[in-house]
Amino acid sequence: MENKEELIGLIKRRAAQIYSEEDFNQKMHSGRTLRIKLGCDPSRPDLHLGHSVILRALKLFQELGHEIIFVIGDFTGMVGDPSGKSKARPALTLEETREAGETYLKQVTKILDKDKTKIVYNSEWLSKLDFKDILTLTSKYTVARILERDDFKNRFENKLPLSMHELLYPLMQGYDSVALNADMELGGTDQTFNNLVGRELQKDYGQEPQTVVVFPLLIGLDGREKMSKSLDNYIGIDEAPEVMFEKAMKIPDYVLEDYFKLTTDLDMSVVTKWLKEDIRQAHIEYGKEIIRLYHGEEFIEDAIARYKEVAKGGIPDDVKEVTIEESSINICDLLVKVNLAPSKSEAKRMVMGKGVKIDSNILEDIGMMVEPKNGVVIQFGKNKFIKVKNS
Repeated sequence: MENKEELIGLIKRRAAQIYSEEDFNQKMHSGRTLRIKLGCDPSRPDLHLGHSVILRALKLFQELGHEIIFVIGDFTGMVGDPSGKSKARPALTLEETREAGETYLKQVTKILDKDKTKIVYNSEWLSKLDFKDILTLTSKYTVARILERDDFKNRFENKLPLSMHELLYPLMQGYDSVALNADMELGGTDQTFNNLVGRELQKDYGQEPQTVVVFPLLIGLDGREKMSKSLDNYIGIDEAPEVMFEKAMKIPDYVLEDYFKLTTDLDMSVVTKWLKEDIRQAHIEYGKEIIRLYHGEEFIEDAIARYKEVAKGGIPDDVKEVTIEESSINICDLLVKVNLAPSKSEAKRMVMGKGVKIDSNILEDIGMMVEPKNGVVIQFGKNKFIKVKNS
């Protein structure tokens, strides 16, 4: 029982809000195996530590013996979640959403127990609704209530396009909870409205309403926006150990406590001591912990050694090698060719900003020609290295 209370405490420590805490406590002590639901948007199949906040909470529910139902929104993905968006999102095909769903499964099982995780696709029930069913569903909610959602309200008031199919999205996501008869739904704070719609719809369909537990959105490495691959401010759960450690050292000091609190199970009294006594050591301890969680203890030492070598201006031993046909090539063209820079303009920006080195020498001339006959090591930024040779 003591361990059970400890696990429940960990879930509560991470949660931003519980609707309602009384329901949560009653269900957690009911002795029933609960059906815990998480819905995922298949348009972004690459998971990072921001996603791990909820996934690690689900892992705690698994340890408590509850059933985790992972809903891949292959049908809702054809609409695109409009949450927080100022315009309609591009619709995906059913095939695209299914592909992304397979990628999700491989990644989430790095955290969740595969044998205790049920994967479902919401096309299984949403695609079977006929027009009468849809009319019944839409009758459960008024336009006024749908427009209580901030993003819908702002677009409507500012005369920005707001399509009918977008207004249906919260009802579609909410109906997932009805179809599954979910006891509880987890989500980020940006999903609060959608999750609460599910709670209300369950009442309308004669079910016990689900408890909704929402979690904070993890701030990215830029210290401003939520973690996102599109903003390049993320730590991916599939990234190499040395990359994870390097990025851990870049986390802004003022959000490091949140990273510990939301993405690890470490004792926060110990974490508080690290943060007060030596903030750099706290970053190191965080980097060690995420490597331990996603790769294993045996990868920690090499990741730290590589970081120290790069920090001293050295070149690591395990540099990836790439062979090109050109005997002479412009530095900016080369950076794009070997996928260090996403575009030529970004390559120019990095060179002019002294962010590119060849064999440890800083470059500043965007017109420089590189001759990689015997092999040269290019450093892009602080931690990206490639050895380029001429075939």
